[in-house]
Amino acid sequence: MADFPKDIEIAHNAKMIPITEVARSVGIEENELEMYGRYKAKITDAFIERNKDKPDGKLVLVTAINPTPAGEGKTTTSVGLAQALAKLGKKAVLALREPSLGPVFGIKGGAAGGGYSQVVPMEDINLHFTGDFHAITSANNLLCAVIDNHIHQGNALGIDPRRVLFQRVMDMNDRALRNIVVGLGKKADGMPREDHFSITVASEVMAILCLADSIKDLKERLGNILVGYTFDNKPVYCRQLSVNGAMAALLKDAIKPNLVQTLENTPALVHGGPFANIAHGCNSVRATRLALKLADYCVTEAGFGADLGAEKFIDIKCRVSGLRPSAVVIVATVRALKYNGGVPKTELKAENVDAVRAGICNLEKHIENMSAFGLPVVVALNRFADDTDNEIAVVEKLCRKKNVELALSCVFAKGSEGGLDLARKVIAACEKESSLEFTYTDDMTIEEKISAVAGKIYGADGVDITPAAKKAIAEIKALDESYARLPICIAKTQYSLSDDPAKLGRPTGFRLSVRDVRLSAGAGFIVVLTGDIMTMPGLSKQPAAYSIDVDDDGNITGLF
Repeated sequence: MADFPKDIEIAHNAKMIPITEVARSVGIEENELEMYGRYKAKITDAFIERNKDKPDGKLVLVTAINPTPAGEGKTTTSVGLAQALAKLGKKAVLALREPSLGPVFGIKGGAAGGGYSQVVPMEDINLHFTGDFHAITSANNLLCAVIDNHIHQGNALGIDPRRVLFQRVMDMNDRALRNIVVGLGKKADGMPREDHFSITVASEVMAILCLADSIKDLKERLGNILVGYTFDNKPVYCRQLSVNGAMAALLKDAIKPNLVQTLENTPALVHGGPFANIAHGCNSVRATRLALKLADYCVTEAGFGADLGAEKFIDIKCRVSGLRPSAVVIVATVRALKYNGGVPKTELKAENVDAVRAGICNLEKHIENMSAFGLPVVVALNRFADDTDNEIAVVEKLCRKKNVELALSCVFAKGSEGGLDLARKVIAACEKESSLEFTYTDDMTIEEKISAVAGKIYGADGVDITPAAKKAIAEIKALDESYARLPICIAKTQYSLSDDPAKLGRPTGFRLSVRDVRLSAGAGFIVVLTGDIMTMPGLSKQPAAYSIDVDDDGNITGLF
């Protein structure tokens, strides 16, 4: 594998076809596109409206075990599966999230797939793309500017500067902005107060864009954002500041799904991108619904491990949208299982059957969780050249025990050819009888919902809620009794089933620590902050940005 080309080299050599041809393959004419150059386009609202009553295809949700430094290849598997379904003669459309600039320039890198299973144009998708994230950032920060201006201009609503909840955002990892003070200087510079930054993909505006089904719904959700409290402890919503219309105007193009293609010209809708560890981690409802209208099979993914993205896909996205997966694919690698079994990253290439046995409990728990939702499961073992038959046999044994199909996936190295077995098993899984069982019911209390996810999904023995979090829950209940019926969005480390990133495998004997609870009334869920999770990541000692460059001809290098 030493001579295997880099992802960016493969992407540069891709034989892309005009996006108009990609669109035509699923029944979209050129006049139903808004072009962003030759290879990117947005799909018009008029087309979406005209096709809303078409029958749906099958929805395939791709998730994974908990992420490790060894890598799992969830997006790569999603792309390769869609290409393989197309190669088998099925009409397939991808529905993926847009990458955030934070991870692209941080530690994770891009999110457009890898090897011969990528979405292209890769550099555009990983960087500014069609400007959706910039629009979300601008809309979010417009509200922040209006809040501070309202306070400065007489504060007619009586907003308490100490209780402003809505935070500024930017789509970059910047630890120095986590805690700041605004309004310093002269009287004309505003009221000094403590403020905070989150990364754009963790913002409520991002979640709203991804869950809204129309401009009307978008504007209403924006108006429902709880921005803070008055001096006499009354809530203040965005609509009271009369700015939700302007925010919606900034987002009028961003809400339209983006159409691109894979290396094999399979259509891909790449739209929205909430983080799954601190947000709900799924691409937009509009893009997923549209893909189901366009295809026999819509392949979508949820961020990070199944304990985060897949749980939120089902308990939040499916609950509010009515979407129902026909099957779930859980991506794993032998290397990642060995890492969960205690093997250091530097030793993962050496055969270690005992470590696979020790770490496979992580995959086992995710299989149990997805099966408990009532959905057929296929395990995709993303194969590396140094995986041995003895190691793979351990995974095969577990899958037989759990009565789920196992497919060896080579889509990174071979594209669609390496995913045919996976595609066939996914097609068969989609024909099985299935149901959809949520982790909790709407009428459970907020505390009961947290306990349900902690116990059923994470395997926790219980939940410890700090006094500050208990107070926040009480305030949410006091605002409106309907808020208690909202789903919960637990913000937790992605590296472990617990809230401690050091606890690998399938930890037991732990309790989930809840330190804060926040209402996202516009998005329509309650955010539960656990452990040490932060909503603004920081850069590592050697961020990926150090390796990224552009030559004199404008060619980007080092993106992966």
